[in-house]
Amino acid sequence: MRLALTLSGQRGLPAWDAAQSNQLDFFDLKGIVAALLDALHISNAVYEPAADLLSYHPGKCARVKVGDVEVAVLGELHPLVKENYDFLNAPVLVAEINVEALRQTAAGLFIARPVPVFPPVLEDLAVVVDESLPAEQVAAVIRKTAGKLLSDLRLFDIFRSEQVGAGKKSLAYSLTYQASDRTLTDTEVTKVRQRIIRALDQELGAKLRA
Repeated sequence: MRLALTLSGQRGLPAWDAAQSNQLDFFDLKGIVAALLDALHISNAVYEPAADLLSYHPGKCARVKVGDVEVAVLGELHPLVKENYDFLNAPVLVAEINVEALRQTAAGLFIARPVPVFPPVLEDLAVVVDESLPAEQVAAVIRKTAGKLLSDLRLFDIFRSEQVGAGKKSLAYSLTYQASDRTLTDTEVTKVRQRIIRALDQELGAKLRA
């Protein structure tokens, strides 16, 4: 059994302060798939680049794996495929989800977490990395280094320019720190941030964007 998702068009309707909305892209589709996995309490999914998927745009597609099990593929439809079917001028985004694989990997039972009572600490982190480095690999290092204090991590911007450098890109993440038993201090958060920056530099060669 397979579940297919398709997206295309503008992200939102035009308004008085935004005459034209941005087009839906790969990350909109990835967010939907990630929300599905989160609802099924699948927290160890990994997104891997999938350059061999011929129907998809090179560099804009991925496999989703839970352990060794491939549960989905997603990405932007290849321009030649889109043209062959006379689709819209806008990018067409497609995900194919293996429902049986999801049923096998989803937890039948899970531990419900209480609603947090201590306030979160929010901060942004932007790093410059090689163009070929997947954003998910950077996120994996952040999660591993931050540990349990990191309650949420979200990629919100990818930036390329002459200032960033040729063959480089800037990845900006929103981080949420939160403890279940206390209010975090500025000193605690600073130490975690420094560990993250150091780990990104040592493991991936990522540099903090000025």
